[in-house]
Amino acid sequence: MQRPIFKALSMLLLASMIAGIAAIGQGASSREASASSAQAPMQLDLSGIKSSIKPGGYEEYMAKHKSAAAAGEDIVIEGDAFSKSEGMDVSLLQDHEGMKGRSILTRDSGTVTWDFDVKQAGLYNIRLNYYTEPGKDSDIERELAIDGTVPFTEVKSLVFNRVWKNESSTFEQDERGNDLTPAQVEEHLWQETALKDSTGAYEEPFLFYFSEGRHQVSLTSIKEPLVIRQIKISAPVEVPAYKDVEAAYAQEGLKPTSGVFIKVQAEQALYKSSPSLLPYNDRSNPAVEPYHVSKLRNNAMGGYAWRLPGQWLEWEIDVPQDGLYQIAFKNRQNYLRGLSVLRSIYIDGKLPFKEMQTAMFPYGSGWQMNLIGPGGSEPYLFHLTPGKHRIRMEVTLGDIAPILRSVESAILDLNAMYRQIISYTGTVPDTFRDYNLEQRIPEMTRVFRESSEQLYSIAKSIEGPSGQSDERTSIINTVAYQLKDMADKPESVPSRIEAFKANVGALSSWMLTVNEQPLSLDYLIVSSPGSKLPQPQAGAWKKLTSGTEAFFASFYENYDDFSSSSDSSHTVTVWVSSARDQAQVIKRLIDDQFTPKTGIHVNLKLVASDVILPSTVAGKGPDVAMQIGNDLPVNYASRSALQDLSAFPDFETVKSQFNASALVPYEYRGSYYALPEQQTFPMLFYRKDILEDELHLKVPQSWDDVYEMLPVLQKHNLQFGLQQKPLDSLGNEAANTNIATMPPNPAFAMFLYQNQGQFYKDGGAAVDLDSEIGIKEFKQWTDFYVNYKLPISIDFANRFRTGEMPIGIIDYTMYNKLSVFAPEIKGLWSFAPVPGSLGSDGKLHRETGSGGSATVMFKHTANKDAAWQFMKWWTGKDTQIAYGRQMEIRMGASARYPTANKDALTQLPWPTQDLRKLQEQMQWVRGIPEVPGGYLTGRNIDNAFRRVVVQGEDPRETMENYVRAMNEEITIKRKEFNLPTEK
Repeated sequence: MQRPIFKALSMLLLASMIAGIAAIGQGASSREASASSAQAPMQLDLSGIKSSIKPGGYEEYMAKHKSAAAAGEDIVIEGDAFSKSEGMDVSLLQDHEGMKGRSILTRDSGTVTWDFDVKQAGLYNIRLNYYTEPGKDSDIERELAIDGTVPFTEVKSLVFNRVWKNESSTFEQDERGNDLTPAQVEEHLWQETALKDSTGAYEEPFLFYFSEGRHQVSLTSIKEPLVIRQIKISAPVEVPAYKDVEAAYAQEGLKPTSGVFIKVQAEQALYKSSPSLLPYNDRSNPAVEPYHVSKLRNNAMGGYAWRLPGQWLEWEIDVPQDGLYQIAFKNRQNYLRGLSVLRSIYIDGKLPFKEMQTAMFPYGSGWQMNLIGPGGSEPYLFHLTPGKHRIRMEVTLGDIAPILRSVESAILDLNAMYRQIISYTGTVPDTFRDYNLEQRIPEMTRVFRESSEQLYSIAKSIEGPSGQSDERTSIINTVAYQLKDMADKPESVPSRIEAFKANVGALSSWMLTVNEQPLSLDYLIVSSPGSKLPQPQAGAWKKLTSGTEAFFASFYENYDDFSSSSDSSHTVTVWVSSARDQAQVIKRLIDDQFTPKTGIHVNLKLVASDVILPSTVAGKGPDVAMQIGNDLPVNYASRSALQDLSAFPDFETVKSQFNASALVPYEYRGSYYALPEQQTFPMLFYRKDILEDELHLKVPQSWDDVYEMLPVLQKHNLQFGLQQKPLDSLGNEAANTNIATMPPNPAFAMFLYQNQGQFYKDGGAAVDLDSEIGIKEFKQWTDFYVNYKLPISIDFANRFRTGEMPIGIIDYTMYNKLSVFAPEIKGLWSFAPVPGSLGSDGKLHRETGSGGSATVMFKHTANKDAAWQFMKWWTGKDTQIAYGRQMEIRMGASARYPTANKDALTQLPWPTQDLRKLQEQMQWVRGIPEVPGGYLTGRNIDNAFRRVVVQGEDPRETMENYVRAMNEEITIKRKEFNLPTEK
């Protein structure tokens, strides 16, 4: 009985010791926090970095026009004055949403072209006056062409942000008193923006050269509709330096204000560029406002979610008097050690002076009070008139941008050189062979040496005067040294090729890290110059008392239970086995949409996936379980643990929302025991730059095309990839692909189905893989590995990124991973339906198998009608759209949801052309059935594959042997469940 008391006392003693240490360091931390405003901005010396001109890129374009004259007078093109449209129906709008005059609605695909005259040749900005129409809740994307040609690669993807806000200015709370994450809604507004790089590689808006005379400008829709009012061809705007603005203050007689102190909580942002910029709970220090020792409070803004170039947050302030003000931010930047993160600060949509293009927030372990200024004790002063003003902070890269462009160019060059080298040496060179690479690839040593010099200069600029290497530059120096050494000793290159590949991959990861500029904000202060600012960190006593209270609260707070406390018998218990983010979204959708409409309360609980089986056996399982693997429904149904959903009178209507293939794994003895949530299937991914530009190959349409392609790939020691394991919705290998529940191989299922084969016969009583078709397709599959030496195990994302595997067949969720994981090859890759087999009907058959997850209802459920209502709602079109969009809002494009609802899929924010490819492949998808004892099927197919490929055994004999083992297990299980056995 005394042990809990001793534990509590020991924890209190430990807390007091920590607090004592904190008290000693409090003065230092306070000095560090307040001194952040006095730090001189970290400047990077870019003088030694050579400009890396990427073929077809913006720098190459500007180099061609560097001697061009200054722009002439502005040219205004009315939106409705377009000369032609292709592939879309353009709608004319009059006085749309408060904008006088005529504008046009452009669709999510097709091209619109405008003609105009230029009186004076020169370099111009292009500005767009637009309105964001309702769409799929994603950013609008367009491609620009001038006179029918894309001027440089960066304008193939121009992004126009939607404007978002919290649904409510106050935060709702759950029944336990925790703040809920606010829903995000779009604010449809008229905006005007200059065309600029969406990745942040260039700070300034793009400049376009126009000669004197007649020209055309075209915008091609990639995704989302857009209303266009005007296109302006205008001269670049020069922003004055602070010294000039300060002189103008004196000339105008502007004076500092006195007695004004305005504090705005950062989580109360008025607008934001992305719905993923959500307020969150920070409990790192009791001085964060507002703070609670045990309850979740939305008390901070930004953080890791606010890291990508172009993302912005905007706050509104009400200023009482005219005059000059200082601006301070309470921020925390503990993400990039040794570096400052950068923000552009706008007042009412404009940079007040040049220095605000790159306001710096240095590294610090704790919260800091950052007074915006040039260094020293004097802040920058901002002129504000009485009334409301908006302060916007936008992520920018500043001097890091040219560094990243240079590193990206080096990575692309080094990956191209890597592919050239392995075309002679292979990926596993013979260490005793002299490949004479310096003669075969004369430019190799030059590329290595130039890249080494470039990387050394980059490292030097980051390290500054100290010249001391640290974690910021260690990988750069490592790669630079290796390249210099390989240039000096070209004969050593083959033996170091694997280390070279790994180092270039690490350099790519470094680039991703530095490209990200995270910053957390607690609040911002607009005040009279000289105003005393609050201490950003709490004192020792406050830390001690808060820590003690939080310790005792930890015994009764439970953040994984999302249940609603209700006495109503009309309640359903639902278990979900995903992460907390997903559970919060589901809970919010239930509270907002399901319970108000149906009156059914839902007890939602976040559990581990391995808890469901023992809980069901113990009779303590849920009514409904979500995100269940395809192997579970039939496995449980055969043991009478699940409810037959086809018994509900409206099942056929519900069933029609899904492709027939999505329901195949959940059918057992003519009944269905689950509703599909997700459905995934393979697509053909390929690198356009390598396949089409370097190798001059076409995207294969049939397997005959693949056979013709393989020798060309192998001549260059490049590889074709075939998926071995299913992927999850983030493009990673699914967590449940253990040997006990291994599904049939996706590639084998594709070959089998394209040639009208099947996994089972006699209603699932026996395996049909020893049929002539089964044996033939098993041999075709294994021949790819035996005769063409395809790799058995592949890290597709990395090999695709380097170009070592420029083409492969893998689940379409890989799209999500590549979009985020490999930004340096954006625009260089695409996907298409898988190659097909010519059938006896003369058609090209592109069948593939599919994977996925489902929702099930347990047989012990007391209120089956209520549980069925929930299942229908959850898998329905509207809910799946809302959930998919909310997940992408919270986690970005990497979390794009592979919904099984075919109508919902079309409403998720896929680029239009990519969606059409998915829909084309979806028509050929077939489900893989599950049968009692079928857990041995995938496992034994894999065993048979390895015996043939690794041990060299005969395909027919091997498969026949394993089919007998599969059939024996199926027979045992069918006898156990009193089912008819094989005829």
